[in-house]
Amino acid sequence: MITAFLLTVLILAAVFAFLNGFRDVSSAVAVAVRTRSLTPSIAVVLAAFFNLIGALLSGAFAVALGGRLFRVPPGREGLGLLLAGLAAACVWGIYQWRRGYPSSSTHALIGGLGGASVASVMVGREPLQGLDVTILTLVVLPLLLSPVIAFALSFVMVYPAVWASRHTQPSLVNTRVRRVQAVATAAVAFGHGLQDGQRTTTVLLFALAAAGLGGTGTVPVWVLAFSAVLLAAGTLAGGWRISHTLGSRLTRIDPMRALVAQLVSAVLLFVGAIGLHLPLSTTHTVTSAIIGAGRNQRFSVTNGRLWLQILTAWVATPLAAAVLGGIFFLAVSALL
Repeated sequence: MITAFLLTVLILAAVFAFLNGFRDVSSAVAVAVRTRSLTPSIAVVLAAFFNLIGALLSGAFAVALGGRLFRVPPGREGLGLLLAGLAAACVWGIYQWRRGYPSSSTHALIGGLGGASVASVMVGREPLQGLDVTILTLVVLPLLLSPVIAFALSFVMVYPAVWASRHTQPSLVNTRVRRVQAVATAAVAFGHGLQDGQRTTTVLLFALAAAGLGGTGTVPVWVLAFSAVLLAAGTLAGGWRISHTLGSRLTRIDPMRALVAQLVSAVLLFVGAIGLHLPLSTTHTVTSAIIGAGRNQRFSVTNGRLWLQILTAWVATPLAAAVLGGIFFLAVSALL
């Protein structure tokens, strides 16, 4: 039975990683495609490649993250909790993709695990130990702080960019910026791989530990390859619904402001992964940076109603995923 549960967790982890790349490809390519800096096909291939590289290099960050999260009960109970959390994150991610809203897969996963843990207590089983601290440090605080920081930095950095190009013809500025945007797109995709690749890797390490097949102190090569390949495969599939939302519906920005948003996003993702070992939501960071750069011009170019709907979806994500996680755990608890 443990083998069956482990295989189910591996399948759901594969779906989660694929959906992560499928939905979050918009984070790297939306504005580059919107400003015609890159064609859609070239942008997606570029993002997939650097997502792959970033995820392959995220092993050390996954180990550090695993030590700060929570303790998973051994055996079928631990695997059941992981199964329910992954299932909730996948279902909510598909729902948000259908609506065309960018939302955080990390917050959906943590929310799903939290709901499963509460349901586990309700039926008299062991919960995830230390999850309350995880929810505060990895869900609530990043949810409140990372969008604000990304928005503010992107808004402010438009000023020096405009000043530096004040004596240059707009057409020449746009031409030069479009050339640099390929590098910025690769940087955002690499940062996404570093950040989101470690999510699937960490879950797999927990699953192997619960099944008695390893620990969370080292990362097998096949686990890294598993996460990286599926993340890149999802990126190649391309979730263009969300790209349309970020690139066209949410705000309209010129190539220079788009570059500012990409560079701010990439720096924050690198600092979060490498400097702070803090998992930041790529979706929250990139979306807020795009809004920040877009607001530093005519206010009428930003769709305020859509921005409010996206913010509501961000707040609802961990809560809705928690409900789904609890339901899924109750459904499988009879088999534990």
